[in-house]
Amino acid sequence: MGIFDRLGDVIRSYLNDTGPGFTAGPSMGRRYADPDLDAAYEELDDFLEGKDKAGGRADTGENGFSHEGNAGNAGSKTPPESLRGDFDALGLPFGASAEECKAAYKKLLKLHHPDRHAGHEGNMKKATEKSARINAAYDRIEKWRATGKAE
Repeated sequence: MGIFDRLGDVIRSYLNDTGPGFTAGPSMGRRYADPDLDAAYEELDDFLEGKDKAGGRADTGENGFSHEGNAGNAGSKTPPESLRGDFDALGLPFGASAEECKAAYKKLLKLHHPDRHAGHEGNMKKATEKSARINAAYDRIEKWRATGKAE
């Protein structure tokens, strides 16, 4: 196979990633898979689905949150005002559902993950800071959903 054939394959592979049939996740329809990127996506999916490290399902309730410490959240459906900035950080309206939060978190983290900006030091630093803010906001919202207490 000549250099131009391989170059054509790479270009077709890249175009398949961003075309109308694009789906995120392991291999993402790429011809040349990146095992590290695939493992990172699988780990993120497992975390967001509440699976433990062994691949089993963590002990969660019907809404996907742990039963431990959930009594404080039983009567409180409206989040406290202190979490308003966290919903804004995820680009969501105040009081968005758990499913909306998870989807926005996953989308933003994939977009702003530092590994996507590894070729440019300045962009990588910005992406690291942005992903840290996204993680912190999502963690505070999830902690409130699980315990009923905001930081």
